[in-house]
Amino acid sequence: MSFPGGELEGQRPKAMCRACREALKREALQPTRPTRPTSPTSPFRPLCFQCYRAELDRERAIAAAGQLDTASDARFQSQLPFEPINTARLETLKAERAEARVVASHGIGQYVDQRRQAQIAARHALHSIAAGLTARRLPAAAIHAAELQLPEAWLPFVVSR
Repeated sequence: MSFPGGELEGQRPKAMCRACREALKREALQPTRPTRPTSPTSPFRPLCFQCYRAELDRERAIAAAGQLDTASDARFQSQLPFEPINTARLETLKAERAEARVVASHGIGQYVDQRRQAQIAARHALHSIAAGLTARRLPAAAIHAAELQLPEAWLPFVVSR
């Protein structure tokens, strides 16, 4: 962009004032004709003071964004307090989850929790037997014998090797 007098040239500003933006829109809507030297699209248009201030503000905002420490405590504290809970949505989600649990508990699903609890109890029993055997320093054959006291169908569920 050239300055009045023609002796200096600078970069065209990326930010424009409202008046220059509106003039640019008006020129874009008009049929094609040669640009005047004072039009906003002309490379020889003088820089208005508002465009100069808008460009300075833009550069300062970019510099401030570069200096911002996004991991600071102040950054996180400025966002508090948290937004309010959407209670209507929360109640809807709770109702959907309760309905899904009721549907899942019918048929074979009613035994799923009981089976899971039995597996957990069997694992705890095996761990306590193994802990007692290791405390007495009995060989691994004794641990294997403790495993054999459970029904064979349970072994895949309670013993992880």
